[in-house]
Amino acid sequence: MPSAWSPLVVRGRRAVVLGALVVAAFAAAAPVLAQPVLRISAIPDESPTELQRKFGQLAAYLESQLGMKVAYTPVSDYAAAVEALVGKKLDMVWYGGFTFVQARQRSGNQVIPLVQRAEDEKFRSVFITRADAGIKSLADLKGKTVSFGSPSSTSGHLMPRYFLVQQGIEPDRDFRQVAFSGAHDATIAAVAGGKVQAGALNISVWEKFVQDKRVDTSQVVVFYTTPPYYDYNWTVRSDLDPALRNRIADAFLRLDPSKPDDKAILDLQRASRFIPTRSENYDSIERAAKSAGLIK
Repeated sequence: MPSAWSPLVVRGRRAVVLGALVVAAFAAAAPVLAQPVLRISAIPDESPTELQRKFGQLAAYLESQLGMKVAYTPVSDYAAAVEALVGKKLDMVWYGGFTFVQARQRSGNQVIPLVQRAEDEKFRSVFITRADAGIKSLADLKGKTVSFGSPSSTSGHLMPRYFLVQQGIEPDRDFRQVAFSGAHDATIAAVAGGKVQAGALNISVWEKFVQDKRVDTSQVVVFYTTPPYYDYNWTVRSDLDPALRNRIADAFLRLDPSKPDDKAILDLQRASRFIPTRSENYDSIERAAKSAGLIK
């Protein structure tokens, strides 16, 4: 009588086991294949609560347009936003002009800017001070305490520093103290609270604070507005599927301010509309960063 463990039976059992493993593997993989995830983030230029409010709603819109999961994940600082995209831990990031330039350099030109707000074609920074500080011009900043935002911020550091240097003012030499608040809203708080005598920040954050009456403009005033420059954009890795890349860009370009739901999203982004952009738009930012000694 043949043993229960004859070669024929063993082969049959092995086939059953292997078949079960294959089925289980495909079953485990199926949800991932059916629901790919677009991983997005943004430079932390405002408070975490405000960033979640802005980009959480945008992620929901993109999900509806792309038919895939869109996950917004905050990052700890500007450098992390660059490294996460270059290291393929993220697929798309909202960058300032300078962080885009850093990502472009760090990746060996393997990132692509997709869209920017119309406002980012001619973006500006503002310098603010307390009304009683006696500061009326950039020259008055000599000997004063001045705050920028993050060291890697385009509108909160690089371009304000660049325009200061253009007027013969070297912050590290001419200011009594150079501080970095880390974010635009924190710069407003530092000036309003008297921690520093002046600060430089993104004009759209300032205008939003004024609109929402979150700053007393009889106490804190703008004394200088910079010339325009290119700034923020949404950037993707160059190895992202081209078809998906086009669908993402189209989703942004379809946002219509005449439609209430779209306008709500645009308002959160402080955008009148989104427009296409290209890498060459940020060459002047790279030149400014090199002239300021912030990159090689």
